Amino acid sequence: MVRRERKTISKNRTARHEYFIDETFEAGLELTGTEVRSLRERACQITDTFCLIRNREAWLVGVHIHPYVNGSVWNVDPERRRKLLLHRKEIDYLDGKLRQRGYALVPLEMYFDENNRVKLRIGLARGKKLYDKRADMAKRDAEREIQRALKERSRY
Repeated sequence: MVRRERKTISKNRTARHEYFIDETFEAGLELTGTEVRSLRERACQITDTFCLIRNREAWLVGVHIHPYVNGSVWNVDPERRRKLLLHRKEIDYLDGKLRQRGYALVPLEMYFDENNRVKLRIGLARGKKLYDKRADMAKRDAEREIQRALKERSRY
């Protein structure tokens, strides 16, 4: 049996820079057919999006999925809220964590899984302060210098 790998639609590259990611969850998305076809054609952007939990339901807010070219009357509002499909225990757990100060639900990656379903990886995150971001950048620069020195050393 041939195992298909997942195909990335969009990544939120700024999330790991802006937040400490404590836990990640995989959620399905409630989409219409024209939205899925549009995602197959081109990527959407999830950098300025966030997740909410209202009335024991999880929602994705702020994602813009372009209207499908051949969709005509079946196209829906590109800016609408989309429901996240999670288990009840996961929603209750996340709701309890979000009630604590400083936590947020941040979308990290949108992709097609092995069964060609649209999935969203969300992270339970805490915001970083400016000095945390500077420390991360300094650590990354130090790692880059070490790798560069090792590569230079292995040449001779």
